[in-house]
Amino acid sequence: MKKHLILVGGGHAHMTVMQRLDDFVRRGHDVSLVSPGPYHYYSGMGPGMLGGTYGPRQVRFHVRRMVEDRGGEFIEGEVVQIDAEKRKLRLDTGQQVSYNVASFNTGSGVPLEWIGAVGGDVLPVKPIHNLLAVRREMKQRLPRQGMKLLVVGGGAAGVEIAGNLWRRAEQLGGRVEITLIAGTRLLGRFSPKVRNLARESLTKRGILIREGVHVHSAGEGRAVLDDGNELPYDLALSATGVQPSGIFRASQIPVGPDGGMLVNAYLQSVAYPELFGGGDCISFQEQPLDKVGVYAVRENPILYRNLMAALEDQPQTRFSPQKKYMLILNMGDGRGILAKGAVALQGRWAFRFKDWIDRRFMKRFQVSGELDSSEPVITDA
Repeated sequence: MKKHLILVGGGHAHMTVMQRLDDFVRRGHDVSLVSPGPYHYYSGMGPGMLGGTYGPRQVRFHVRRMVEDRGGEFIEGEVVQIDAEKRKLRLDTGQQVSYNVASFNTGSGVPLEWIGAVGGDVLPVKPIHNLLAVRREMKQRLPRQGMKLLVVGGGAAGVEIAGNLWRRAEQLGGRVEITLIAGTRLLGRFSPKVRNLARESLTKRGILIREGVHVHSAGEGRAVLDDGNELPYDLALSATGVQPSGIFRASQIPVGPDGGMLVNAYLQSVAYPELFGGGDCISFQEQPLDKVGVYAVRENPILYRNLMAALEDQPQTRFSPQKKYMLILNMGDGRGILAKGAVALQGRWAFRFKDWIDRRFMKRFQVSGELDSSEPVITDA
């Protein structure tokens, strides 16, 4: 029986489904992808793109072509409401689309209200294409004048962004002052050794790290800290943590503590078995999962199998997340810091290992002309 599968978001966890979308079409099903744009940028290489290690084409997937080349439909827009009872999605364009099965991989964002940000001189580090705007801004301003850059957030993203801002400034030859407001503690959920390695890497390059303070408000070139001090800046980047879209709560879909759609071991909504999800936008019922790309990548084949099974009334496959995972920080100086459990190692080899892993992932799914020079991209970044 012909059914309609809708993929909402072309993120990491949907890559296998999109790459093998013709499997669904051959079985007589219709498949649509709803996405705000034709490209999806890989977050694992975002800091490297900011620092100039990679060009924009190297870190993107052409999700529109991937879907259309395999017989699917691409719908440009964003889902703003889910009517789970009627199985309809309402888009920001006003369009409504019906589904038999829908899967969400809409990622997460960095809410600027967390730091009281106002004005256009504060950018969240997600979506990743925001980093293209930072590259462009630095290229336009640094050769002519110095810049004061502020990074808010002392987690892995904030550390990588600070290090790669330094790398970008080195390439452009401009004078830059970089301050990282780390909150309570730099890399608070990591081991002391990882924290010390990261602190040493950044400070020896002149990056100022402020711990024990938070940004109370930011805008118009000035950040007010909760200790009463103020910091001037030319451009600020917020990496204070991620939050799933509020669409699930607003649509009365059960959510977890972080607001992500609450899913069972089959990556399936606990209330609506025809709704699935992966990546940062879900909350895994069996155990909390960190918002890291490794889980989205590992959810890839599970979502492929379970979406097919849901369409064809077949048994589903459990997702069993690993208890420990490896994370390698791109420090922006050609070195990486590898962290896994109590293990903490650094060196150029660590970055080369991360680079090999990331390039292998990209090569697997860059099947739609992403590297073609005729495809549009922000070339002056």
